[in-house]
Amino acid sequence: MNNLEPEITYTGKYTPLSRAELVAKLREALTTSRFNHVLRVERTAIQLAQKYGESVEKASIAGLVHDYAKQRPDTDFIKAINQYHLDTELLNYGNAIWHGVVGWLFVKTELQIENIDILKAVEYHTVGHQYMSKLAQIVYMADYIEPGRDFPGVIKARKATEISLAAGVSCQTQQTLSYLIENKLPVYPQTIITYNAWVPEQIKE
Repeated sequence: MNNLEPEITYTGKYTPLSRAELVAKLREALTTSRFNHVLRVERTAIQLAQKYGESVEKASIAGLVHDYAKQRPDTDFIKAINQYHLDTELLNYGNAIWHGVVGWLFVKTELQIENIDILKAVEYHTVGHQYMSKLAQIVYMADYIEPGRDFPGVIKARKATEISLAAGVSCQTQQTLSYLIENKLPVYPQTIITYNAWVPEQIKE
């Protein structure tokens, strides 16, 4: 994976860890395939940050840590939902939702990342949000379109993201909701809110 290693030195503004130290923690927390995915997401996030005028350092950090909690046991998430008094509706879902909506708490407490923009990007990357910063949009899309992704609609999503981040967010949200409905899977309420906030606006344009 050396060809994916970006030349970037962290300033210490967003994490006390160097990039090498952060990568080492992720390597410990994730399987090889998931670890390689976060490296690809980081690279894609950096490319989008350069294209759309966002901090490359923040994009690198957020891209790396977005799936930090992905492979934790369910008991960790249930404990956190109760400990931090999160919406009990979350208990009706699972890791696909939890690793973002709850996982940002582990990023904050265990990786000492306090920057709200990075934490919100992690929180929103699974279900989106009606108000997503540029960084949150970048991570939302980078996770979806990174080069290792291969599913119906990914080329369309990549092309939309080349037009604008908002077009990408709209495309992804529409595809995700369609997939969930077609497969009769539960839809987390925030996904509907994200759809209503982003998809009709893009249709108007």
